[in-house]
Amino acid sequence: MNIKVGDRVLISPDLTMRKDWCEGTVIQVENNPFVGIVVSAETEDANIFFGRADMFKLLKGETCLQ
Repeated sequence: MNIKVGDRVLISPDLTMRKDWCEGTVIQVENNPFVGIVVSAETEDANIFFGRADMFKLLKGETCLQ
């Protein structure tokens, strides 16, 4: 999976503590030497969630073209 800043993603309920996966926009991607790729994403209600890349699903057809 190749997530970039600006991509639309689904965020795992394990991070959000919500019942279902929720949509967000990637605001930062970091290569952490201890856990690997860490993604930060912001939801429509301005909450920011971050975690390992496997906690996010890239929305199909929503890749950033920048």
